[in-house]
Amino acid sequence: MKIGIIQQHNSADKAENQRRIADAVRSLAASGARLIVNRELHDSLYFCQTENVDLCSLAEPIPSSTTDFYSSLARQTSTVIVTSLFERRAPGLYHNTAVVFDSDGSVAGRYRKMHIPDDPAYYEKFYFTPGDLGFKPIDTSVGRLGVLVCWDQWYPEAARLMALAGAEILIYPTAIGTESSDSPEEQERQRQAWITVQRGHAIANGLPVVTVNRTGHEPDPSGQTGGISFWGSSFVAGPQGEFLHQSPVCEEDCVVVDVDMARCEQVRRWWPFLRDRRIDAYSGLVKRYLDE
Repeated sequence: MKIGIIQQHNSADKAENQRRIADAVRSLAASGARLIVNRELHDSLYFCQTENVDLCSLAEPIPSSTTDFYSSLARQTSTVIVTSLFERRAPGLYHNTAVVFDSDGSVAGRYRKMHIPDDPAYYEKFYFTPGDLGFKPIDTSVGRLGVLVCWDQWYPEAARLMALAGAEILIYPTAIGTESSDSPEEQERQRQAWITVQRGHAIANGLPVVTVNRTGHEPDPSGQTGGISFWGSSFVAGPQGEFLHQSPVCEEDCVVVDVDMARCEQVRRWWPFLRDRRIDAYSGLVKRYLDE
């Protein structure tokens, strides 16, 4: 499968962000991409750096003019496009939602982010209700996509459940970076940990992983922090965690990566982790903590 990734910076101008995405999608499609993955919340700045009720106005219902825009783009380019939108479900009820458009422009499915962080500069619990659609792959013309979102990428349970439900690839639209108060050494440890844990999901499940992050610096509107420098580093890993592509940290990157999907079954034959799982012994995983 030829997969296009779009690592870009963001601005406060929604129309400009969409125009740049559309240009990238058309370029990637012309280069043979059949599946194109965007970064998290790609139509706006990362607004979760502060808690501001007025920013809830950025949310849109599904369907909307925004979904119409990406539907048309998918249909025009005959590509499957993974988008990441701020969904308005009802007044005061919002989700961080990945919407997947099939190559005919139809909505193949959606995934609502399940794990919601609440950290300095990442105040997502203020805006997003945890997802309620479960860990269900989305069927498309290019295969079954296990779409998760950003903070989900730290949880092996999420990746495993997608794999057990038949996902053929794991996909993570992402918005993550460093804050200026951390030392350069700590910033690099965090970036490497982020890469390593997702390569582990690829290995443990015998599936390719596609992670697309934003890049560039976005200031903190409150001035209380130095803002976020998104560390880019988007990557595609094969079913043994091998890098098929790595994007730079501080540059935009729109590239087509060729992934041998048939190889996954052979890897699972060599390393039959799913066969050897002790499902009779895992009941503790549904508890918060195993107190004595």
